[in-house]
Amino acid sequence: MELHRKIPVFGFVTALFTSTGAQAHFAVCNQTFDVINVAIGQYQRETFETSGWWTIGPNQCANVIDEVLTARYVYVFAQDVFGKTIVSGATPMCVAPERFRIRGETECLVRGYLEARFHEVDTLRTERWTLFVYPP
Repeated sequence: MELHRKIPVFGFVTALFTSTGAQAHFAVCNQTFDVINVAIGQYQRETFETSGWWTIGPNQCANVIDEVLTARYVYVFAQDVFGKTIVSGATPMCVAPERFRIRGETECLVRGYLEARFHEVDTLRTERWTLFVYPP
């Protein structure tokens, strides 16, 4: 699916540029009517690392990265509780059915993981970012 078709599915809010005491540095807000499960990926210590799952109820937010963003790009994959993909993209990375933290994004199946296609979020090198997920 091309990026211009994804824009109605989820929107972006620019980062907060003030240095307040807020804890969230990358948050995902669920604006759908369903509970969603979210996984993220980012470049960490010379390789990609994915982690998940954050379960986010309708009209709720979750802080998925609690530290200042150091990488420009954060990768997001989300599905509803029935396994229907809600947010995806073109970047393949590894996930697992239960909570996980996986280093490396290649050979997922060989290593006993599943492959999911993550959406790339350009944070424009800001320290904080909030991603809103809207219904299709």
